[in-house]
Amino acid sequence: MTLLRTAVLAGATLATGLMAGLFFAYSCSVMPGLAGTDDRSFVGTMQWINRRILNGWFLAAFLGAVLLPALAVALHLTVGGRVLAWAGAALAFYLATLMITMRCNVPLNDQLDAAGPVDRIADLAAVRERFEVTWVRWNLARTVTNVAAFACLIGALLTRRA
Repeated sequence: MTLLRTAVLAGATLATGLMAGLFFAYSCSVMPGLAGTDDRSFVGTMQWINRRILNGWFLAAFLGAVLLPALAVALHLTVGGRVLAWAGAALAFYLATLMITMRCNVPLNDQLDAAGPVDRIADLAAVRERFEVTWVRWNLARTVTNVAAFACLIGALLTRRA
């Protein structure tokens, strides 16, 4: 059972770290890079990214980062202790990440997509304005909560008994 607990905890840490890295990359490179582009490039690029990110690799990490910490918590319920506390905190932080994503970023992505093809958008600046600042702000928030979840899982791994 110890091996299973450790393997699940390691998998949870990996999946959560992958997601933290993805959101961090948007915060420090993708969105600052796109900020310097014209409205057409910005809207068109974000529409394509939002469509293409929905793939198996992303979904495995995105869902794994909630399912594996939940399983880690369940496997440590009978053991208790610091590992359970760290894993529980990680799960709470990642659930916050999910809430931010589903209530803020995804609806903004959907609105951007609903604006239609860039060639048919009459006011690209208005579409961008309704999206960019708010999306960036919420992405930063989910980056922070996701990095906190990742850090908690590292704490869980460091405090577990072999």
